Amino acid sequence: MTIRTDHDRGITTLTLDSPDTRNALSARLVDELAEALARCGGDEAVRAVVLTHTGTTFSAGADLKAPPSPYTFVALLRRIVTLPKPVVARVAGHVRAGGLGLVGACDIAAATAVSDFAFTEVRIGVAPAVISLPLLPRMDPRAAERYYLTGERFDAAEAARSGLLTLAAADVDEALAPVVEGLRRASPQGLAASKRLVTARVLETFDRDAEDLVQRSASLFASPEAREGMTAFLERRDPAWVL
Repeated sequence: MTIRTDHDRGITTLTLDSPDTRNALSARLVDELAEALARCGGDEAVRAVVLTHTGTTFSAGADLKAPPSPYTFVALLRRIVTLPKPVVARVAGHVRAGGLGLVGACDIAAATAVSDFAFTEVRIGVAPAVISLPLLPRMDPRAAERYYLTGERFDAAEAARSGLLTLAAADVDEALAPVVEGLRRASPQGLAASKRLVTARVLETFDRDAEDLVQRSASLFASPEAREGMTAFLERRDPAWVL
């Protein structure tokens, strides 16, 4: 299993538990996470979900050796957005590429101050296409433009300023304690109705753009430039276009 499940007083914690791959988004991990979220959605004992990780990396992005179908990944992101329970991302480490899509799909996202983030797609010849569905409606446009185009790493404070995160703190659990307690005190109906209000614009983006972005992603990944970029990444060398 790549997902560990724990439950405490209405809060179910789903832990990405594939540290050997830096919690890369393999077909298996995506399927198991979708199944775990579906169980949470149908369980009246679950008031909210916390999504976290083992190891020093929340997620390194797509597993280039065993990637999920882009349609399956879109379905996972949409499940997080439409789940009738709040989903809270708890990050204590590195987040790259598709992993930022998971963070962006969550309703509340918190990270330790030493966490860092990067849209690394541009450096292997592709683009953050599918993950734009939850991210672009929530992020500051100028920040998205910079980090999409450069692939630079940025810290948790910048991630919070840009809208990727809700908050950054030295102790992420201490910072999330009042958030989690607030969710425990909220009514299930009130949470579901309130979540529909705040996710409406994100869902409009899914309805309008998902198919186009899946096709763009598939086209980019099939290109010779992307093959060079992915080969270079796996061989731990610079791709041919680096100046």
